[in-house]
Amino acid sequence: MSSDRRSLPVPEGLDGLRLDAALSRLFGLSRTAAATVIENGGASLDGRVRSKSDRVVAGSVLEVELPNAAPTTFAPPEVVEGLRVVHEDDSIIVVDKPVGVAAHPSGSWEGPTVIGGLSAAGHRVSTSGAEERQGVVHRLDVGTSGLMVVAKSEHAYSVLKDAFRERKVDKRYHALVQGHPDPMTGTVDAPIDRHPTSAYKFAVVAGGRDSVTHYETIEAFRHATLLEIHLETGRTHQIRVHMSAMKHPCVGDITYGADPTLSKKLHLERQWLHAVKLSFAHPDDGRWVEFESPYAPDLQGALDTIAALS
Repeated sequence: MSSDRRSLPVPEGLDGLRLDAALSRLFGLSRTAAATVIENGGASLDGRVRSKSDRVVAGSVLEVELPNAAPTTFAPPEVVEGLRVVHEDDSIIVVDKPVGVAAHPSGSWEGPTVIGGLSAAGHRVSTSGAEERQGVVHRLDVGTSGLMVVAKSEHAYSVLKDAFRERKVDKRYHALVQGHPDPMTGTVDAPIDRHPTSAYKFAVVAGGRDSVTHYETIEAFRHATLLEIHLETGRTHQIRVHMSAMKHPCVGDITYGADPTLSKKLHLERQWLHAVKLSFAHPDDGRWVEFESPYAPDLQGALDTIAALS
């Protein structure tokens, strides 16, 4: 297979990142693809071949050999049932994403997407970002419902990407977790990276990316606790990983250790996790805007059932 050789200085904004994360950011690769390039000896810093966990330093010369893979073909956009536009103006679209919908197309996902649904419904989004995720400034897991903001203008894309990176966006989630966290209000500050043995999971890993989750109890039930969660960082699966590490996985989250018997009793086929509130400075004029989302029907039904069991 032919390859594409690149040489460039590491930008200031990537200083201190792991090499695989830096390649992912610079070239639009998945973390897995970036790791494969590095493991095959295709990346060096200042002339030395490095490992994926090495940290990059701004100004260092990065040389990378990228495989010229055949272009990925994505399914044509289709209207997504249940995808609700909460707010739209010239710069942004805020949507309430249903479960079972990815943020954007990818080679490993053939189901519905937010970007595909918006396109099929006639909405225009920013052309900034990698082709398959243009306009996407943050993501929700396929199995997590709730609020997402998508950029429509190039200016909005740039401003919102910076706001998320600089932790200036207030993201609030509600999670129903097993058992009763002690203390009832607290902070989990534990680094997250890919799971050492599972390709599709993440875990608390020494040397991983800084990850901070604040939580407080809304209501305690006999078998579970409803939490409000505020994210300082936005790592993949962050809430699910941190709750699991506390031995209080999200109810229904079988991947991260939830009790399948309880999930079945609550008729829950995914993690009980909902992006309930999203607040940020509007990219046009800086005014603070806030959006809220009600619980999805399956989550509300499970909550009603567990309240009745208590």
